[in-house]
Amino acid sequence: MLGLAAVYIANTFLLKKEQQQAQVPEGMAKVIVARIALPYGTPITNENIRVVDWPRGALPAGTFHSPLQLTSAGKQRIVIRAIEANEPILPSKLSGEGGRASMAGLLRADMRATAVRVSDVAAAGGFVLPGDMVDVLVTRQEQNEAGGQSQQITDVLLQGVRVIAIDQNANDNTKDPTVGKTATLETSQVDSQKLALAQNVGQLTLVLRNVSDKPNDMVQTVGVEDLRDGAYVGGYRGVAPAYAGLPDGFMPSAPRYRPAARAVTAATPKLKSTATVEIVRGIKGSSYEVKRYGR
Repeated sequence: MLGLAAVYIANTFLLKKEQQQAQVPEGMAKVIVARIALPYGTPITNENIRVVDWPRGALPAGTFHSPLQLTSAGKQRIVIRAIEANEPILPSKLSGEGGRASMAGLLRADMRATAVRVSDVAAAGGFVLPGDMVDVLVTRQEQNEAGGQSQQITDVLLQGVRVIAIDQNANDNTKDPTVGKTATLETSQVDSQKLALAQNVGQLTLVLRNVSDKPNDMVQTVGVEDLRDGAYVGGYRGVAPAYAGLPDGFMPSAPRYRPAARAVTAATPKLKSTATVEIVRGIKGSSYEVKRYGR
């Protein structure tokens, strides 16, 4: 009889506990949250999630209400965006049922993942990380329309592009600089075609930008003739036929599109045919006589 009494009391106690857990306070709902921080690639299991009460009026869209929705056979999910402890589990941060941590799950609708070759120099010294925003520059050779000498120019190819991964690392919580050989960018269909073409005709460079910056509608093309000290005075306008026959590496002393100069009076002395250039190597300086070109 004592044994039966003990069993009855234990069953009554456990039954009341189950009923209390099943009861939801008025205006509350059961929601699945992360028990611990879940980084990219973590499988969802019963050990790393728990059920909490959440106000019905503040429920995030797509919340899960039962662990069986995430852990039953064939429905297990993988974390594709980091989830913090006590954060509700949402479909936007998980792979599909029975899925894996695939790159496709990180893409927004109508976007593509495009991989480009980079180096430590072309990727801001390794400080370009998953989740960053970058501009993409392309440096290429432009041929003179008259068939003369070509020169290198740099264009702004794309602005405000999100980096999805560096090499095989797609964890957007990465903080340490990483020198990778490949950067995967989220682009539109047309922009992915531009990237594919640009890799074949020139060299790409990723430039870090602030995530709050808006794209600049007035971008300029920079040519060799713009590599001088002083303010930028205009946009690149192509290779000038007048310089086509000059030696390789020659850079004119003034841009073709320079602002209007003051009138030169007859009393202005004529420039010498040569000029002195001083080159300093370390602490030792050397002077050289060079021939003048143009003006």
